[in-house]
Amino acid sequence: MSLSKREFIRILGIAAAAGMPLGRYAHADAATAEKGLYDLPRFGNVSFLHMTDCHAQLLPIHFREPSVNLGVGAMAGRTPHLVGEHLLRQAGVRPGTALAHAYTFLDFEKAARRYGKVGGFAQLATLVKRLKATRPGALLLDGGDTWQGSAVSLWTNGQDMVEACKLLGVDIMTGHWEFTYGQERVQEIVKNDFAGKIEFLAQNVKTADFGDPVFKPYTLREINGVPCAIIGQAFPYTPIANPRYMVADWTFGIQDDNLQQMVDEARGKGAQVVVVLSHNGMDVDLKMASRVRGVDAILGGHTHDGVPVPVLVDNPGGKTLVTNAGSNGKFLGVLDFEVKNGKVADWRYKLLPVFANQLTPDAEMSALIQRLRAPHQAKLSEKLAVTDGLLYRRGNFNGTWDQLICDALMEVQDAQIAFSPGFRWGSTLLPGDTITRELMMDQVATTYSYATVTEMSGEMIKTVLEDVCDNLFNPDPYYQQGGDMVRVGGLTYACAPLESMGRRVQDMRLNGQPIDPGKTYRVAGWAPVSEEAKSAGHKMVWDVLETWFKAHPRVTPRKPNVPRLIGMQGNPGLA
Repeated sequence: MSLSKREFIRILGIAAAAGMPLGRYAHADAATAEKGLYDLPRFGNVSFLHMTDCHAQLLPIHFREPSVNLGVGAMAGRTPHLVGEHLLRQAGVRPGTALAHAYTFLDFEKAARRYGKVGGFAQLATLVKRLKATRPGALLLDGGDTWQGSAVSLWTNGQDMVEACKLLGVDIMTGHWEFTYGQERVQEIVKNDFAGKIEFLAQNVKTADFGDPVFKPYTLREINGVPCAIIGQAFPYTPIANPRYMVADWTFGIQDDNLQQMVDEARGKGAQVVVVLSHNGMDVDLKMASRVRGVDAILGGHTHDGVPVPVLVDNPGGKTLVTNAGSNGKFLGVLDFEVKNGKVADWRYKLLPVFANQLTPDAEMSALIQRLRAPHQAKLSEKLAVTDGLLYRRGNFNGTWDQLICDALMEVQDAQIAFSPGFRWGSTLLPGDTITRELMMDQVATTYSYATVTEMSGEMIKTVLEDVCDNLFNPDPYYQQGGDMVRVGGLTYACAPLESMGRRVQDMRLNGQPIDPGKTYRVAGWAPVSEEAKSAGHKMVWDVLETWFKAHPRVTPRKPNVPRLIGMQGNPGLA
């Protein structure tokens, strides 16, 4: 599963070369910077553009990369579990450059103010058009988590993102958070809005009664005379990580045996290139690539990893390229294949950061975004508070946004402990920024954001933490079932990721006193996956937050409540 020395040196050279012009054009005007940063020479005869996990962010934002992304077992110290300087060394990127800012958390506030915001569909549209013009026939693939993550997307039932993606020119997509709008809404969009425009693919989603495919598993497209197959792989653990009742009639799962059948079928129909558009998460993709033959590349999502240097994975059929294109519209992956004599002979890959001030916004997309947002602008722009500290969410454990949410849940709901889901999406705010309703909703906009208070025994609290911890640190990627570790307020604990299930969470304390397994504690939380929460009369979590902001119009810097880590010294996934 590792790169050969020759392959690594070649990729390293590509990445290093990509880093050079970024510094040179950092302060150029948009037109000059666009030409300097994004003028990629055409290579080969088949090209794919890859975006994923934009989480409904139509406008440019700040987004801080993680300082903790631990790899355990066979994944320790390997892509994507590298952060900060470890990642820069692996990618051959110089510290202090714009590319270093895009890929890491290093000097985040200073770099964010210097290089500006990232993403934005108007800027992304410009880049997509530029690359499609130089790569005739190139397909734009969307890895999912597209219709969820913002207030406007929630309020329009995902329609804003549907319209934006059609205009952007998305050709093919798969899904995850899309399913939290419910199976009827997903089918409505796929059958009506996407008809003749965007193909929604998922080989691993079947009906619960007869096991029939819900969506088309793959599609065959000809690019410059080369028949290519794109296979969809939706998030396999949707009914576990999200409410099952939203997809009650469907089953998911990894289903790599069925994937192998789809690959073989597509090859049998003449496909010379086979690409899997995945929302597994990169660790799962790496294992899948080692088991399934005949896949040239897996373009992945879900774990939000910005991976500048792809991984070549050995399997019984040859090699499979595996990568991941970050999140929040921050990156666009460009994969070029040279296909000769019916198979891939060579390739090039670039993970391009979308720097908002270095791309001229596309006028048509800008107009669409303005139209989509106009009915909601007054609500979006309402000022709730000002933050004196950096607010971010990303990493295996707590972020400052998560800490704020936990603090608000405990204070407003009179709880001793708070749990907040290990979600990876949500924009970053710099010190001095105003917290508007829109920016608050970036952190909590789901279709099941009910705020809860539960009486839980100390024993149950440990069980919950152990269960989520196993989802994150199980050494077998196929048992990793969701986001990052649940964020915790009030409670402190130690975490030993290398231990077995039931032994990872240690030394749980509340106000310095050990948690009593037999004692009951008042625990606040939000986003429950049980169906009962719908009819229980709970407040929505944004109402709790707005109540808290009224009492805290000036938000003091938050110190994340992170566990004491055991056995992780020297792990390059820990800054």
